[in-house]
Amino acid sequence: MPKKSKAKSVKRRGSDADAEQLPPKQSRPEPGDTPSPLCFSSPGSLFQSLIQPMGTEQFFREYWEKKPLHLQRSDPHTASYYQSLFQLSDLRGLCSQDLEYCRDVNVVRCINGKKKVLNKQGHVKNSVLNKDFVQNKATIQFHQPQRFKDELWRIQEKLECFFGALVGSNVYITPQESQGLPAHYDDVEVFILQLEGQKRWLLYNPTVPLAAEYSVESEERIGSPTHDILLKAGDLLYFPRGTIHQANTPAGVDHSTHLTLSTYQRMAWGDLLLDIFPSLLCDRSKTEVSLRDGMPRRFLLGNGEGLDVSRQLAAGLRSLADEMETGMQDVRSTHMKRDFISNRLPPYIQQELLTPSGRIPALEDVVCLRFKDHMVITVEPSQERTDEATELVVFVLHSLRNPRESHMMGESCDEEEEQDISRGLQFPVSHLQALRQLQQAETLAVAQLQLPTPEAKLSLLLALWSESLLVVL
Repeated sequence: MPKKSKAKSVKRRGSDADAEQLPPKQSRPEPGDTPSPLCFSSPGSLFQSLIQPMGTEQFFREYWEKKPLHLQRSDPHTASYYQSLFQLSDLRGLCSQDLEYCRDVNVVRCINGKKKVLNKQGHVKNSVLNKDFVQNKATIQFHQPQRFKDELWRIQEKLECFFGALVGSNVYITPQESQGLPAHYDDVEVFILQLEGQKRWLLYNPTVPLAAEYSVESEERIGSPTHDILLKAGDLLYFPRGTIHQANTPAGVDHSTHLTLSTYQRMAWGDLLLDIFPSLLCDRSKTEVSLRDGMPRRFLLGNGEGLDVSRQLAAGLRSLADEMETGMQDVRSTHMKRDFISNRLPPYIQQELLTPSGRIPALEDVVCLRFKDHMVITVEPSQERTDEATELVVFVLHSLRNPRESHMMGESCDEEEEQDISRGLQFPVSHLQALRQLQQAETLAVAQLQLPTPEAKLSLLLALWSESLLVVL
């Protein structure tokens, strides 16, 4: 599932078994009526409860980015809670909310290893969806259900805080004796929650470990499965990006519904290097004359290539690496931070609570930041155009007013909203240390802020308070 882009159509395969009608509707448990086995007191406790009985430390030491993990749960309360997150019978109500094919729902089937898309034009009608599900043995893929389901919003918002990365989701509903995806691998870390029924998963060794892109793999290339797993309601399955997998709903199981939570797309060291390198080279070029020396004449025409050019570039990179290793060169992530904070979910809280809280801060007060996990600080060139040399400024960016409805859908904001998100709060670079003080401390006396004047302290605090990012204790 792509980050910040419209979810890809998935590959499905179904059998020719006939069915005349959808299964009878089940009574619908709501999350509020079903005790949650998850703990929402903190991002860490949420993840720990998601993977229980395994511990978080063991998971990251032994499984994360390394190998699959299957957690079997025989607890009926967990199974009931999972079912309350999303079930087949939810589709009727959701279809009344102007769902569109491709954007919100894909109806697909994989025949002989090839995907056949059964999407219609325009809005999704429940009767047509039912017909494809029953008669065509198609799989229904529902994109980003956290836009509609409050409990998934609650879960994914906490997980985004835990990982410090976007967390998307898709729901897959597959009739019995049908296979959805052909063998393929993804570019995300995958957590699968079995919500209804059962599904059989075959996992294979990666042909591209920790893959950076999605790809279908042929049966000839994947070999024998390393894991043959039957997921039952309440079970969880994790596997790293690059793990080749395919799944089917077994005979005798009316249908399978599972939720895929995915994260860590484009979050590798290589991605960070791509993000920080432009600013590193720019900063270094200001103090290192050799990086400002001109390239050989006609280099761009192909006449200057050779070993001397490679040596010159390697020397510059080596010098830059030495400066980074000794801490003499700042490492500043900008684009990855902006991408994350402007596209993640807003806090799981009523919008009326996202207003300035309490009284305006004064010099004698003790203060603390609100929504720390929804805020990032960047240092980057000023966006103001002047005739003077470009200066660095500090931006405080937050996700408090991000639109939940477009989370992970790749929908652009209107021009005013986009400008608001991209700019955030702007401060002189002299305010960076004070902002870091606030970010690192649980509480802080205003008098301790490392700013030269009372006016500067109050100006900073008032700006943060006005954005609902700070409260007076």
